[in-house]
Amino acid sequence: MAREAGTRPALPGGSVESTASLPHPAGAPPGTKDFWRQEHTKFAAPHYRLEKTARLINRISGSRHLDLLDVGCGPATLGRLLHPRIRYFGIDIAVAEPASNLREADILDVPIGFDGRRFGIVVSQGVFEYLGGHQEQKLAEIAALLEEDGIFLATYTNFAHRRPYVYEAFTNIQSIERFRGSLEEHFIVHRAFPTSYNWNHGQPRRAWVRQANMRFNADLPVLGRRLGVEYFFVCSRS
Repeated sequence: MAREAGTRPALPGGSVESTASLPHPAGAPPGTKDFWRQEHTKFAAPHYRLEKTARLINRISGSRHLDLLDVGCGPATLGRLLHPRIRYFGIDIAVAEPASNLREADILDVPIGFDGRRFGIVVSQGVFEYLGGHQEQKLAEIAALLEEDGIFLATYTNFAHRRPYVYEAFTNIQSIERFRGSLEEHFIVHRAFPTSYNWNHGQPRRAWVRQANMRFNADLPVLGRRLGVEYFFVCSRS
């Protein structure tokens, strides 16, 4: 459960494009375990947002040894990109290869957690777009998992982009401002900035654009909302 923002063009006039009428992969309804098992095969190799997330986490962690929980971990690719001092744990609705540090669970049905552990970092990439009706509860559960000095790193799609795209399985569509407001009910939001700036509503593919965005962590006035694909939120316990 960690899909990047899509790259399909928006409808004329800048209206949000929906893919709800498109056929589901191999007939699997969105949100089911079979749907996500098929989707996860597309993200076994590191993609742009995952690589940037790993860079941020490695920088945030400093020299500390800590435990990290990846909520909506998909094929657990993030774990391969982290510094060895970070112990990686993941939870997802569809875990392809069972392991002691991974849990298969539908977080819409059960609380987010991992054997009573608390974590120095919790990360959720491309997760809250799928949590319609559950956002506040899941934010509260994540806050309870953080250590006193823990960090929550989340991403959320910018639907105010100049050519917005809505993936067929999204159930929780809102503005960046509204999502940040929900975060602030449970956390202190220290920073918020686009995962990338791009003319189309998808992560950059050209090498020079990827490289420039990978090292740029700032929310530019006006341009952030118009060209920001998704946003990172760096939070701590309130």
